[in-house]
Amino acid sequence: MKTHLLGIDVGTYSSKAVLTDLLGHVVHTAVVPHGLSMPQPGHVEQDADQVWWADVCQLSRQLLAESGVHPDHIAALAVSAIGPCLLPLDTAMRPLRPAILYGVDVRAAAEIDELEQELGAQAIADFSLMGLTSQAIGPKIRWLQKNEPQVWQATAKLTSATAYLVYRLTGLHRIDRHSASHFMPLFNPRTGAWDARYAPAIAPLAWLPELGWAHELAGHLHAEAAAATGLAVGTPVAFGTIDALSEAISVGVVAPGDLMLMYGSTTFFVLVQDQPTPDTRVWTVSGAQAGQFNLAAGMGTTGSLTRWFKDEFARDLDAGTAYTSLFDAAAAVRAGSEGLLVLPYFSGERTPINDTQASGVIAGLNLSHTRAQMFRAVLEGVGFGVRHNLETFADIGADVRRMVAVGGGAQTRTWLQIVSDITGVTQVLPEVTVGAAYGDAFLAGRAAGLLQPQDIQNWVRVESEIAPQPQNRALYDALYAEYLRLYLGSKDVVHRLKAITAGHF
Repeated sequence: MKTHLLGIDVGTYSSKAVLTDLLGHVVHTAVVPHGLSMPQPGHVEQDADQVWWADVCQLSRQLLAESGVHPDHIAALAVSAIGPCLLPLDTAMRPLRPAILYGVDVRAAAEIDELEQELGAQAIADFSLMGLTSQAIGPKIRWLQKNEPQVWQATAKLTSATAYLVYRLTGLHRIDRHSASHFMPLFNPRTGAWDARYAPAIAPLAWLPELGWAHELAGHLHAEAAAATGLAVGTPVAFGTIDALSEAISVGVVAPGDLMLMYGSTTFFVLVQDQPTPDTRVWTVSGAQAGQFNLAAGMGTTGSLTRWFKDEFARDLDAGTAYTSLFDAAAAVRAGSEGLLVLPYFSGERTPINDTQASGVIAGLNLSHTRAQMFRAVLEGVGFGVRHNLETFADIGADVRRMVAVGGGAQTRTWLQIVSDITGVTQVLPEVTVGAAYGDAFLAGRAAGLLQPQDIQNWVRVESEIAPQPQNRALYDALYAEYLRLYLGSKDVVHRLKAITAGHF
């Protein structure tokens, strides 16, 4: 009997697998950590086979072994992964280089300028429903063509993380429309199809995967993949999607007005809409299914910033409890961090400023400040960035009716309370916060024809809510105004510092 569903998510620093029954009960989970490569400032990469595919194989085998579930009982599989990423493939569908990652990789700033000059920034935005940013694949394709001509000459296909994993599983090169939206300006979000109007400036459409929706059936597990994963030949495989959308589905963010706030290595926002409200400060993409759009946004350095802080300034703490110690200490610090203010732009910033040359700033330091105060200031800096994005959504008329918090950072009430206090918005916490892999399991059930869209309401249950504390509102309003001024006031300086460091002075 087909009694179980398998979801696997490949993230920035780890991959996770979830095995559920058909009612959404979690049977077993497994996690595999991995790293990424930063060969030079602004370049962020991962190996598609040694990281992405190796993790999928390891997790599927581990989950089957530890759960005792027979492969024949797996009704379907869905994968999600970081994105949008760029991976060139040769004629045999083999990777030609490590994958260029999503918006945290900011190498294509010059190519963004080139394409805007050649094609027109407004024309691109009108067509793609968003402007070119570090999140867009088109400029990175141009970068590849200019900077690695040997790789470009050998390229026969262009893909992204989830699409490559679907290919390894099924032998079919397919991608969901949500992920494809970021291959701008090659994708038309109004028609949901590849569009040739800008292809001469970017790449042939024949190099791109076939399109579908995240919940649709992409294919079936072939023999080679079955041997590698331990799963049964013929297991249905869904199209899958980018991890952020799977995470949104995993917590029931599926109706217009629902907003997911994902506290991960980066912070990501996904708002479900039935009509788009395009604006160049954020991203408008196809949604999870026909008739839906997502207004999306993303900060560049949030969970990875707390990780950096721990690694660099808390080496004396026990590795297993360092985060707990830091968050507990931050909770004891008064709101406002005794006059410290942080711009969390430690690897550039994505929305809403879309400044690849932005840098982190810690303002207000004096000799009396402590590690705990600095760490709370980091958390507050992320909170101000969240507010900046939410106010951008409001400014363009996007309707947010409910905000659901997910991700690793959502496991600490300290950070959640800081964000709610700064934004003035209540955050809903689901009972099950397994992550994107749980949403993948639901997509697998959809692809196998065993679940309907409305069944997600039976999978997701609300645990609690984090409401803003009114006593902190006036203080945070004042600090937020200074946060915006701090960026404008330091922008030229940090840009010049990067130019000086690069020898361009």
